[in-house]
Formats: sequence, structure tokens, C-alpha cells
Amino acid sequence: MDELLPLIFAVLGIFDSIPQIDIIALVVLVIIGIIIIMLIRLLIMLIPAVLLALVVWFFTGSLFWAGITFLVIAALSVLKKL
Repeated sequence: MDELLPLIFAVLGIFDSIPQIDIIALVVLVIIGIIIIMLIRLLIMLIPAVLLALVVWFFTGSLFWAGITFLVIAALSVLKKL
């Protein structure tokens, strides 16, 4: 334990030379990147639902049935991922 404490202080000393605004900016950018990746995955997962909703809308002309189709296929896609 006595050897570990100086090692921890040495590692934490590295962060003293980095300005605090840079650390905050890094954390914010990582969070934004994670959100973007999650949104892209969600959009890719919803492509079949969008395509089927467009087909239903094209054949029926009803936004109601296209919306129902989108919700059902999107729910099935989400359940399939679980």
C-alpha cells in the first residue's frame, strides 16, 4: 500500500498540467459522440419501419395506417434487439 500511494499521486499529477477547460471540453465531446452514435444506431434500426410505412402509405394513401405500420414494425424491431 505504501508503494501504491506515490504511484497514484504521480498519475494524478499528470492532470495538473492539463487546463480544467480542456478536461471539461473532452468530457462534453465524448458525451456528444456517444449521443450521435446512439442516434445513428436508432436510425439504422428504424429503416425497415420507415420503408414499410412508405409502402403502406403509397398503396392506401392513409397516413393513419402508415403510422400504425411504422409503430408496429418499430416495436417489433426494438423487441427483437432485446
